[in-house]
This record gives sequence, structure tokens and C-alpha cells, in this order.
Amino acid sequence: MNNAIVYTFKILTFLLSAAALAAGGDADSISADIGKVVDPVVSTKSTGAINTSSGAAYVKAYVVPVVGTVDHGMAAFVGRCLRAASKEKGVVVVLDIDTYGGQVDAAFNIVDSITACPVPTVAFVRSKAISAGALIALSADKMAMRPGATIGDVAPLINTSEGPKMLGEKHQSPIRAKFRAMAERNGYPAVLTEAMVTEEIAVFEVTLTDTMFYTDSAAAERVILRPIITDTVFYVDSAKLAALDPWMKSKIASSRKVVRAGELLTMTDAEALRYGFSAMTAGSVDEMLQRMGYKNAAVVSASKNWSEGFVSVIAMLAPVLMMIGFSCIYIEMRSPGFGIPGIIGICCLAIVFFGQYAVGLANYTELILLALGAALLALEVLVIPGFGFAGIAGIALLIIGMVLSFQSFVVPNPEFPWQAAVLKRNIVRVSVSIIGSIVLIIVFFKYFFKRLGTVVKGPYLAATLEGAQSDLGMSFVPKIGDRGVASTPLRPSGKVRIGADLCDVVTEGQFVDSGAEVVISQVQGNRIVVAPVTA
Repeated sequence: MNNAIVYTFKILTFLLSAAALAAGGDADSISADIGKVVDPVVSTKSTGAINTSSGAAYVKAYVVPVVGTVDHGMAAFVGRCLRAASKEKGVVVVLDIDTYGGQVDAAFNIVDSITACPVPTVAFVRSKAISAGALIALSADKMAMRPGATIGDVAPLINTSEGPKMLGEKHQSPIRAKFRAMAERNGYPAVLTEAMVTEEIAVFEVTLTDTMFYTDSAAAERVILRPIITDTVFYVDSAKLAALDPWMKSKIASSRKVVRAGELLTMTDAEALRYGFSAMTAGSVDEMLQRMGYKNAAVVSASKNWSEGFVSVIAMLAPVLMMIGFSCIYIEMRSPGFGIPGIIGICCLAIVFFGQYAVGLANYTELILLALGAALLALEVLVIPGFGFAGIAGIALLIIGMVLSFQSFVVPNPEFPWQAAVLKRNIVRVSVSIIGSIVLIIVFFKYFFKRLGTVVKGPYLAATLEGAQSDLGMSFVPKIGDRGVASTPLRPSGKVRIGADLCDVVTEGQFVDSGAEVVISQVQGNRIVVAPVTA
């Protein structure tokens, strides 16, 4: 038992080290790959402009792929790359985007990392930046698109039995607010970004005869002219267009409907260029960098390290690992002492937990819950006879800890209504794993448990004890059909009193309470197999 505990501790220590590396331990090594660069690029975050004047010839371009489903693993990877790049001087970060989107909360985390990054960022839409990918692209300081690439269609969806369903205003409002913030930050038309999220918005492109001003009597001796619209072309929704006063309407040279009510805005590379989102259309990252002024930039491509790849595999296998973990822990509780099932169960749940810890979802709260749950289960197995409150509370804490480890919040925030859907999905995920573990437990005790007690084949001595007699005067020789009463719970092994003798027995997989009547069904050497007496 002591050796088993030591081995378990060593395995958990290794997993903790791997999780620490995945959570950012390799940042320094990545920084070393970027190298030293002279003549840094100047980033003006307030306007989103990138100064690529002379002196930027030796800048390195750090290309970070944003490809596939947007999830917390991608958020951890992008965050690590941005932190590494921010430690260098003269580095521009290129987000190479090709995604249909993914999890909203993960996209928000990526956007926060991009906006907090002190170095210039450029989004290059290689093929598509749909849904969450559009938000990530618009959060960069500049954006360029490849010919034929598309961006937009950000309506939040949920999968139902009838197929994908668009979520309502409650879910769309915080996403629109995030898009407005990115539009104001980078000088994009805010109403067009909102039209990517909500299909009820109709947008018009309005061309004026001239820039418009209004007067403000700020001081008695002077009149100050302040601009209403500083450009001759602007974008407005149908409600605001109808609310313009007659004088302003008289200044409109032309108007054109860009987005119809009932459809979401999805732009091609040419449309994004025309509407002011894209800085240029370029065939590759190299072409984009050259046209932006980074002609001699050394391109450094980022990639996931081994720990992040390991975490991605864990994320895919998490339901199976939880299923194996819960079933092994239950089998360990029903077996005397502490052995292989307990080690496997703890390691499986620990792998899932540390995988979530590496991507920033799980923290000390979940670790404490899992540790308390494991401690209560150990108390139930090793100290307290039977199965009661400690065991039930331990299992409950394990389940709660595993659910919380799949999300970045404890209680859903009403300001982010999709968190309730995330919590529901995580509960279903853990519940399915528990149901699967129950099936594994049934299969184990029905088909495999009996084989664990079979006699291993030879070699044996040729002589047997057949016909031998004993002079010890044994008071009891067990026979098939003898009945007795369970002195201890049979889980499935225990003690049974048959007459005046107390015997060690085992059932065929059934669990029998103390005091129940049993009958001997098999006698194999010194192994006595019993079954509960049915009425």
C-alpha cells in the first residue's frame, strides 16, 4: 500500500510539472527564438496605426496561427505567444487567421490578450474569420485579407435537436458591445460591426455633399465650429437615417443600403477594404509585410510546444478519462486496502484537471474541492465502515470540482448569458462520464471480476493431497449448500459465520450487507464463494 501511494505521488508531481510548463513555463525559450532586433516599430494604440517608417527594416514578424476551433487551448497558446513577443523590441505580431469561430469566452480572452499587448499587431485573414474569428481579427491594430477571404457572421448559436439556433438579444448585446469597443479603438464603422452580430440591423452608406459642422457658443466673444461628421461618407442604421433633421438630409448626395434587415453582414476582402476594415488585400503574409514597410522583416512562425499539444489531446479524451477515473475509484472503494484501481482512478482525474489548469480554466478552488473529495473517499474506504455521508460527500465534491475545472467562472454572470449554457454543457459532459463509469463498473463485476480469482495454470507438483487425512480434528469443513450469516459487509469479500466458525469468503460480485443470510455456492481449495439467500 505504501508503494502504491508513493507511485501515485510521483505521477501527480510529473503532471503538475507538465501543467506548469503548458501554462507558460516556456515563455522565455520562445522569446529567445525571436531574438534581438534593432530599430523598434512604434505602436500607437489609441488610433490603431502602425508606424512603419524608416528604421523598421530589421524588425522581426512573429506569426501566430489562429487556425481551427477557437477554444481555451487556443487562448492559452495565443496568450503565451503575445507575452513572449512583448518582451522583445522591434517585433510585430501577425495573427494568421483561418477559423469558423468557437467559444465566445475563449475569444474574449484572446481579444483581451491582443488589446493588452504592447507591441503592434496585424491580423491576416487567410481564408475566413467567421464568428469569434471576426472579433479576433478586428481586435488587432491593423487587418489585411487574402483575395477571396471572408469575415463576419458573428451571431451566437446554440446546437439543438433541430439544428443550430440563433440566440436572442440577451446573448447578442454583450457581443455587440465588444465589437463597438474594437471599432472605436481602431476607427472602424461601429454600426457595421454590430450588423455582423444582429440581423435586425439595416445599414446605409451615406455620401454627403461636404463635411458638416455645428456651432457652439462656448464664449460670448467667439463662435467655435465643431464637426458633426468629419468624412463625406459614413454608415448609419435605418432608424438614425430616418431621424436626421431636414437640413442634414438636404446635405445627402446619395445613400445606398449596405446590409438588409434580416441578414448578417459577411464581407469579402474587397468589401472590407471599401468599408475601411481592411488595410489592404495581399496574397501572403510576406507580401503584406512588404507593403506595410517591413521589407526586410525576418518571419518567425510560432507553434505549439509539446505541453500544449499534450493538453489538446487531454481535452479530446477528457470524457473518457473521467469515465475511467470515476469507475476505478468506485471499484477501489469496494475493494480492501488501496491498489491499482485507486492509482488509475486518481491519475485519470488528475490528468483531466491539470489539462484544464494548463489552459487557465482550473485553479486552486477546483484543486481544493478535488483534494477534499479524495480525502473524504479515503476516509470512507480506510476508516469508516460501510458507505455513508463521507463517501457521498466525497463523490459530490469530485463531481463539482470536475465541472468547475471546465469553465473559467463559478457562478454564471448575468452580463455574459452564454455562461449558463457553458455550465449546462459541462454538467452534461461530467454526467455522461458518470453514466459511462456505471456501465464500466457493471461490466467489470459481471464479466471480469470472477476471472481475477481463478487459479493460474501450472507448473504444479505431481503429488496431491487426495485421500489424505488430518489428525487436527477440524471442527468445520465447508461444503456447497452450507448456510451462514455475514459478519461483515461483503464488498465482495468479507467474513461469514457458519455455525461456530468464522470464515473468509467472497461473493460472485454481489455486495451483501452485514447480517444477511448467505449460502456456499463454490469451494475452490481454501477459497469459499457464497451467494445471498433469496426468499
